[in-house]
Amino acid sequence: MEEFDVAIIGSGSAGYVAAIRAADLGKKVTIIEHRELGGTCLNRGCIPTKALLRSAEVYSLIKESRVFGISAEGITYDMNAIQSRKRSVVKRLVSGVEFLLKSRRVTIKRGKGKIIDEHVIEVTNNGMKEKVKAKAIVVATGSEPAMIPAFKIDRKNVLTSDEGLELTELPKDILIVGAGAIGIEFATFLSTFGTKVILVEMMPQVVPTMRDKKLARMIERMLVKKGIQVRTGTKIENIEVKEEGKVLSMLSDGKTIQSEKVLVSIGRKLNSEDLGLEELSVKVEKGRILVDERLRTNVPNVYAIGDVIGGMLLAHKAQREGIVVAEVIAGMDVRMDYRVVPWAIFSSPEIASVGMTEEEARERGIDVITGEFPFTASGKAVAMNEMDGEVKVVARRDTKEIIGAQIVGPEASVMIAELALAGEKNLTLDDIANTIHTHPTLPEASMEACKDGLGEVIHMIKR
Repeated sequence: MEEFDVAIIGSGSAGYVAAIRAADLGKKVTIIEHRELGGTCLNRGCIPTKALLRSAEVYSLIKESRVFGISAEGITYDMNAIQSRKRSVVKRLVSGVEFLLKSRRVTIKRGKGKIIDEHVIEVTNNGMKEKVKAKAIVVATGSEPAMIPAFKIDRKNVLTSDEGLELTELPKDILIVGAGAIGIEFATFLSTFGTKVILVEMMPQVVPTMRDKKLARMIERMLVKKGIQVRTGTKIENIEVKEEGKVLSMLSDGKTIQSEKVLVSIGRKLNSEDLGLEELSVKVEKGRILVDERLRTNVPNVYAIGDVIGGMLLAHKAQREGIVVAEVIAGMDVRMDYRVVPWAIFSSPEIASVGMTEEEARERGIDVITGEFPFTASGKAVAMNEMDGEVKVVARRDTKEIIGAQIVGPEASVMIAELALAGEKNLTLDDIANTIHTHPTLPEASMEACKDGLGEVIHMIKR
């Protein structure tokens, strides 16, 4: 039986990062994977979605080129070519992950892993079985789209995000269930290429994780401006496939919508089954493996990271957990800190948030001040012709420490990093407001929002 210091089941964002960090800390590591290296994010999530959205962004920019004094005629698109580029992007990055693992001398074992005891994993590949022994076992098996029975997902007419990413012929119309990150990104992509999109969300607002109601309303207006129909506070009661390309969706408001396809963008199933966890008495709650702040389960030497432990299902959160678990196994005194985890939706314009919203802070009894700055007042945004949205910062009134920020606008996913760092390091409004920002750039809007919170805004009429 081959022996290792660390054996990791799953090579997604959490697993491969844990393997690399553990190897860098001098551990002998194996990683067990029955699908493609890189997991959901790299193969069926973050990366392919962003590749498709980039194609949509280029297409949209060319269509609007007259605004910039450029005339482009006969603009067309080729979905096969778009998909081919997406696959090449994914292939390149998967190869990169494999190279990184091999450069650290991480042993890659192909097959499904099942934990036999706290030190042994059985790996099954094409009927062949082998056992590996490890001082520490890390479960990083991720998640996948939930096959919700009520939605009658057939992967042809009623799709999950997995099938949505592989479309080579776009439907003339589609109903998307769920106005969270996945739903909004697909709505953005499909509507850009002419598909009529109806976005249905059971919660009272789009982006339910965005607790700032004003910004949520702003996002909805921007979606409608792009021709996307939005129905909030509405449930899907039933979905019925009448025939190929004809799907009827019955809504809670009594209306029935016919569309060529339906895409279900809600619900993720945590992959904690068939791993031997029950036999080992590892505590699992509704599919979520329970861990402490050091990512340890209740069974000695068994750890879990990434989507399978629940919380926000984000690749960057999973990567941080991978680093922390490797360092814990190596004997370092580290813990997972979830206070400052940014998130982003790569729509047009982008949406990003970190920490608390104004509403959340007030609910916790925190006296706050806020600062806002619209992109209509940003020289860079005006030059880019991307003026929708704003930056909002939330800070404690007494100390001026930044405890949250929300951005709707161009490059929000990039801009949020500065404000995440501010929250992580307990920086104040003054710290950001008094840092000289390059002009003209979009991050100046963050500086001005902080100045607004202090009553010192320059490029906007004072509130």
